[in-house]
Amino acid sequence: MLSNWPHSVGPVALRVCLMALAIPALAESQAPDPQPGTTAIMGGVLWDGTADVARPNPGILIQNGTILRLGVAPAEVGAATVVLLEDDQFIMPGLFDLHAHYAVDLFGEGRVDDYTVNPVLFLANGVTSTFPAGEIDPDEARRGRARIASGEMPGPRIYSSGPYWGSARPGWSHEAMTPDSIRKEATYWALNGARGFKAKGIRPEQLEVLIDVAHAHGLTVTGHLDSGFRNSVNPRDAIYMGIDRIEHFMGGDAFVGTQSAYASLESFDLDDPETLDRIEAQTKLFVAQGAYFDATLSAYDYWAGKDAEVYDYWEDERGFLTPYARAEVESRLPRNPMGQFERIYYMKRRTIKLFYDFGGGDNISLGTDHPSWGEWWSGFGVHRELQSMVLAGLPNAAALRVGTINSARAFGVDERLGTIEQGKYADLIVIDGNPLEEITDTRRVTWVMIRGDGYYTEPLFESVRGKMGPASEADADGWKGNLRFGR
Repeated sequence: MLSNWPHSVGPVALRVCLMALAIPALAESQAPDPQPGTTAIMGGVLWDGTADVARPNPGILIQNGTILRLGVAPAEVGAATVVLLEDDQFIMPGLFDLHAHYAVDLFGEGRVDDYTVNPVLFLANGVTSTFPAGEIDPDEARRGRARIASGEMPGPRIYSSGPYWGSARPGWSHEAMTPDSIRKEATYWALNGARGFKAKGIRPEQLEVLIDVAHAHGLTVTGHLDSGFRNSVNPRDAIYMGIDRIEHFMGGDAFVGTQSAYASLESFDLDDPETLDRIEAQTKLFVAQGAYFDATLSAYDYWAGKDAEVYDYWEDERGFLTPYARAEVESRLPRNPMGQFERIYYMKRRTIKLFYDFGGGDNISLGTDHPSWGEWWSGFGVHRELQSMVLAGLPNAAALRVGTINSARAFGVDERLGTIEQGKYADLIVIDGNPLEEITDTRRVTWVMIRGDGYYTEPLFESVRGKMGPASEADADGWKGNLRFGR
């Protein structure tokens, strides 16, 4: 249990009101005594993200949203607010989703972005950092981030991606998007809050300029690429250009330029030594060039057979829909499974294990990539992705690192996020269970801290239950992306 916790602030949060200001890291000998406004998390077991094992929590001292130090005895807490955990409660860094869609399509008539319910669902699932990897509506995304920053609503860190770069953006014209045009527009977004770019359906000469602009401004670039087929970009070539992350398809010579990446992947013969050699060579290229592979394992089976071991409900996810929206969504269920995606789902599980075995474990990041149609929500997807990695053969600790420190490094924010260490931001979660032993225990998040503010998860869920989507037919048009955006 959590005891000695302050009173409720607003309808949702039980929290400590701390200013979200960073402070310099202090040597142990310089660490000050706890002061009013400081929080001490005592008890439980701690997995700090730096090792394969957990240890008894030595005490975590937090001030101004930053971890002041690890190691505080009960007699030393002074004026700090004490959060007391049960002996078997598990503390770990907050989870990081690098392909965190806020997009929904409840009517089958085009996506819109939701930044009212989705942020709360991410946070309640222990996801404290997100990168949308392409915003459908950058203006709505900006307004959502502003509501969170102002304290109007709770939510994770949302690192702006701006619009898609490539044919995934409605209205994109390859002829109009010359390298000079991309340089000008990418510079605009870099100067107006974007923290990274997402390429999808991009050509080689366009991607090269996008990477150049991004790196000039300290931003990262990720790409949903292909095989080189029809003037697409093979991830092998993008890595040589300096891309930071690759999504879905690892690329390389096993993905031939005479067919799509989808066709190459589903036809892999993993008993063929030449294919294995090509996968190993591509893995070593990722490692040598410092690129990350965002495999999105679980994304494909949402559209296919829905492996019962992964795609079950531990929360009434459709209950977050308004009654009207739920009736609309359920009228189109069940969806017809896509056979190609079913084959790809299981092939991706085998290839990510090869990527890990060939030395790429530290270069795997986590992305869920689930623009929801209302049957499942992106915020819950991080747990399905972690479980898929373990079912693929990754050790539990390796999967947890993928979802924490690996993803923080992949986004270039590991100096402050990804582990529980002195001087880092106080983003962490408390779990009833031990995901080092049973990975599905990550589903049992009971409490989450973001920027030093603590929230019980159940009140977060309750605050948005029944609120996703239009209340009636009269409000439905705003949720139809094709109509709303004139596509």
